Amino acid sequence: MSGPSFNSSALYETHVVLNQPPPFAGRQLWTDDIALMEAVQREGAAAFAPRLAAYGGLAGDELYRIGFDANRDRPRLRTHDAQGHRIDTVEFHPAYHQLMQTAKEHGVAGLSWHEPQPGAHVARAALSYLHHQAEAGTSCPLTMTHAAVAVLRGQPHLAEWSRKAAAPVYDPRDVPVADKAGITLGMGMTEKQGGSDVRANTTRAEPIDGERYRLIGHKWFFSAPMCDGFLVLAQAPAGLTCLLMPRRLADGDRNAFRLMRLKDKLGDWANASSEVEFCGAQAWRVGEEGRGVATIIGMVMMTRLDCMLGAAAEMRMALAQALHHARHRRTFGKPLLDHPLMGNVLADLALESEAATVLAMRIARAVDRAGSDPAEAALARLGTALGKYWICKRAPAFVNEAQECLGGAGYVEESMLPRLYRQAPLNSIWEGSGNIQCLDVLRALAREPEVLAALHGELEAVADRDARYASALQQWRDAAAPEEAQARVFCERTALLLQAALLLRARSPMAEAFIRSRLHGEHGLAFGTLPAGLDVAAMLARALP
Repeated sequence: MSGPSFNSSALYETHVVLNQPPPFAGRQLWTDDIALMEAVQREGAAAFAPRLAAYGGLAGDELYRIGFDANRDRPRLRTHDAQGHRIDTVEFHPAYHQLMQTAKEHGVAGLSWHEPQPGAHVARAALSYLHHQAEAGTSCPLTMTHAAVAVLRGQPHLAEWSRKAAAPVYDPRDVPVADKAGITLGMGMTEKQGGSDVRANTTRAEPIDGERYRLIGHKWFFSAPMCDGFLVLAQAPAGLTCLLMPRRLADGDRNAFRLMRLKDKLGDWANASSEVEFCGAQAWRVGEEGRGVATIIGMVMMTRLDCMLGAAAEMRMALAQALHHARHRRTFGKPLLDHPLMGNVLADLALESEAATVLAMRIARAVDRAGSDPAEAALARLGTALGKYWICKRAPAFVNEAQECLGGAGYVEESMLPRLYRQAPLNSIWEGSGNIQCLDVLRALAREPEVLAALHGELEAVADRDARYASALQQWRDAAAPEEAQARVFCERTALLLQAALLLRARSPMAEAFIRSRLHGEHGLAFGTLPAGLDVAAMLARALP
């Protein structure tokens, strides 16, 4: 009599995979996002919808997949070659270059400049929002390249740099700008002793001739060091001045700067940030000598907008990950999404995400029209600071809540949530921390009457649509002008009112829940504390079809 067969692996099978959601990749980030599609239409960029749909498909599939590779194999600094020559080269995983090439070719860094037409800045903002969801680190050089054009295009002697920065071409070669059809730009503003106080910079700019200078000093944060050129601030004879420093000189020689090390950052792993020393590096003056801060203001407005977009994009991707998981995961006999408390958490996240997206895209429209409409210019001046403060401040807690929806699966690197969590604090720190933004808001409202008028116009336009909103607006009007110590409270309340106004203007089905929870106190201090009586199922269906 024969015994049991010991060749059958089924007898000893102990690992059967059950109750796991399917992979997230393969989603269409544009058509999945009703709030974004509506905002793009409302803010004047409907003509770009086919291109946004195409990029949404790339971002939700191919770019999403290779983003993991770009972050897994971090950039490496090579200061010298095998023969001992100084080379100061940063090496990247090929996925980084593929992400950059795809983004550049589709206009993430230049659409608003190389195709100037109404709505182009809004469309470029939507492209940046979609790209950031797939891989956030590459957003840093893309943002700086886009923002730098706002400064360079007014400088005739730098026209080639402006044109090639805006061009939909990516060329990672370390060669002179004249040999390239498209370039990228970085920047170096802060120093060890100054941080946000750039007027404390000690780097010197010594004149060579009318427009050329020699830089001697350092930068504590020198972002994206493999770019073709960098906007820097240095002390010229007349004071703090903005300059453009090329990586390679026209004759092909390396410029005289040294990369000292790459920053070991909390997140943003695919992107390289460095410390640098200038050893007589040549640079061209941008704007008037001694007017460095005033010169870069246009760039700062653009980078602050992208901080808002980045934080909103991180929220959106974290929400999509959590909803995807909750729809496919079963607990205690039913889908995780069908548990009322989990539904409350996810609906609260969906509400926060839509409000962030709506605000970011409205400010993108203000930036788009700033050159022709003084009221829009005033709103852009205020909104980039106010929105950067509030949306960026909300992102870390938001992403952590989304992680919790996945449980332990949201804490391991196979999930995207740990990468989003590490990334989430960056936008609140970069381009001026929260206090800097709040003080800028107070300064703008106190010194520029047109800014206050633009804000009032935006808030009062919908006061007749909801009595609770009108009541909250009246309380805001009646409050005294805040002292510095109360700037954060004031900016928070103002941002919430503006988000509520924009949801009302959009006639979003989320408006009632936002007003009840954010303006009228029917909410706790944590996500998942929405008031009773809301149509949670409808809110979640809207958030991710």
